[in-house]
Amino acid sequence: MTTQTLPDGDSAGTFLGHPKGLFVLFFAEMWERFSYYGMRALLILYLTKHWLFSDSEAGVIYGAYTALVYITPVLGGYLADKYLGQRKAVLYGAVLLTFGHFLMGFEGDGGQGGAALNIFWLALAFIIVGSGFLKANISVIVGQLYPRTDTRRDPAYTIFYMGINLGAFLGSLLCGYIGETYGWSYGFGLAGFGMLLGLVVFGLGKNLLLGRGEPPKPLSKMAELGLYVVGLFTVVLCWWMVQNQSVVGVFLGVFGGLLVAYVIGTAVIKLPAEDRDRIFAAMFLILVSIVFWALFEQAGNSLSLFTDRQVDRNFFGWEMPASMFQSLNAAYIFLLAPVFAFLWTALGRKGMEPSAPFKFGLGVIQVGLGFLVLVWGAQSAGMDAAVPVIFIFLIYLLHTTGELCLSPVGLSAMNRLAPAHMASLIMGVWFFASATGNFAAGLISSAAGGEGLEGAEAGKELVLSVYTTVGWYAMGIGVLVLLVSPLIKKLMHLNTLTDGDPADDLLGQNEVGEPQGPGAHPATRH
Repeated sequence: MTTQTLPDGDSAGTFLGHPKGLFVLFFAEMWERFSYYGMRALLILYLTKHWLFSDSEAGVIYGAYTALVYITPVLGGYLADKYLGQRKAVLYGAVLLTFGHFLMGFEGDGGQGGAALNIFWLALAFIIVGSGFLKANISVIVGQLYPRTDTRRDPAYTIFYMGINLGAFLGSLLCGYIGETYGWSYGFGLAGFGMLLGLVVFGLGKNLLLGRGEPPKPLSKMAELGLYVVGLFTVVLCWWMVQNQSVVGVFLGVFGGLLVAYVIGTAVIKLPAEDRDRIFAAMFLILVSIVFWALFEQAGNSLSLFTDRQVDRNFFGWEMPASMFQSLNAAYIFLLAPVFAFLWTALGRKGMEPSAPFKFGLGVIQVGLGFLVLVWGAQSAGMDAAVPVIFIFLIYLLHTTGELCLSPVGLSAMNRLAPAHMASLIMGVWFFASATGNFAAGLISSAAGGEGLEGAEAGKELVLSVYTTVGWYAMGIGVLVLLVSPLIKKLMHLNTLTDGDPADDLLGQNEVGEPQGPGAHPATRH
C-alpha cells in the first residue's frame, strides 16, 4: 500500500493503484448483490411452495416486485442529487435493505392467511425502497472518486463490476442451497447477514471515500429527517402496490406513455435535426430492450419453476437445488465479459465492429434462441421424461451472451445519444424500460403457469408452448432489428460525435458504458 496525491489534488491511500474507497464500494456492493440475488433465487419457489400462490399469481407478484425495484431508483437518485448526497442515500438504503432481508426470515406457517404474509409484503417493500436508495447512487460514487479524464476510471468500473458479479454468483449459490436444503428462513437470513456486512463495510469506510457523495448543500437535521420519512412513506406505498400488481401495470403504462411522449415531443419541437434523430434512435433501442428483458427475466421466474419440476438435476447422486442454477448467469459473465470486450475492440480496430442496433438484434435473437433450444431438448427427451440438465446450462449461456450484446451496449448508447440537458432523462427512460420488461416478464410467467391444470405433463406442455411462442417472436423481432439497424445507425450520426460531446460526460461514464451483469445498473442491473 502506498500514499500518493491523486490527480484531483486529494491525498489518500491507494491499493493496487486505486483509492481505497473503491474497495469499500466493491465490498459494500458485493454484499448487497449477495443479499439481493440470494433472495431472488428463492423468491418464486417461496411464493409457490410456502405461501401456496399459484404459478400464475406468483409470476405476476414477482414481476411487480422486480418492476418496482427498477422504478424506485428514480426517487432515490433524485433525492440524493438534490438534497441528501449519494453517501447518506446509500447508507439509508443499506439500512432499509438489511431490515427488509431479515423480515423475510419470518415465514410463519405458510398459506395465505395470518400476519406473517403481511410481514412478507412489508419485507418486499423495504427491499424495494432500499434498493432504490442504494443502487441509484453507489455506482455514482465510484465515478466521483476519479477525475473525468483519469485513465483509471475504466479499470475502476471493471473492479466494481467484478464485485457485483461475485456477490450475485455466491448469493444465488449459497442462499439458494441453504434455503432449499435447511429452510426458507435460513436462506433469507443468510441474505440478510450478507446485507448487514455490506452496511458495516460501507459505514466503517466513510473516511476512505475522499469526501465524495456528500450533500450538494448542508441540510438541517429536520430536513434530513424529513427525507428519511419520505423513504418510509414510499415503503408503505410499495407495500400496497406489491399486493395490488395491476396498479403497477397501470402506472407503468400511463407514466411510461407520458414519459415517451414528452421525450419525443421535446426532440421534435426543441432539438436540432441531428440531436432529434439521435433521440429517435435511442427510443428505438429502448423499445427493443423491453422485449429482451421480458424474456431474460424468466430466469428468476418461470424458468426457475421449470428447472425445479421438469429438469434432471442429479449430479453423481446429489440433486442440485433449482435456485442454485441462477448463479450461472454471473458465472458466464465472469468468463465471457473479457472475451466480448476483446472481440469488440479487435473488430473495432479493423473497422468491423457491429453497430449498437445490430448488437441489439443479436441479443434479442440469442434470448429467443435460448428458449427454442430448451424446448427442443425437452421434446427430444420426451414429454414424460425429465429434461437433461445440459439444456439449462445452454439457455443460460445464450441468454448471457445476448445480455453482453445488449445491456452494456445500451448504456453506452444512451450516454452517447443523449444531449447534455436530456442525459439523465434518457437514462431514466432506459431503466424505466427495464421495469416495464420485468413486469412483462411476470405476465409471460403467469401465462406459462396457467390456471387449473392437472398433472405435471400438462404443465410442462403449457410452459413449452409459451416458450416456443416467445422464442420465435424474439427471433423474428431480432431479425427485424438486424434489417433496420443500418437505418438506426444512420440516425445516430456517429460521424459527427466528438470526444467532447457533453453526452459522453453523463455520470463520468466512458464509451463502453457502466459495468453490467446481475445488479449492475446505476439504478441496478441489468
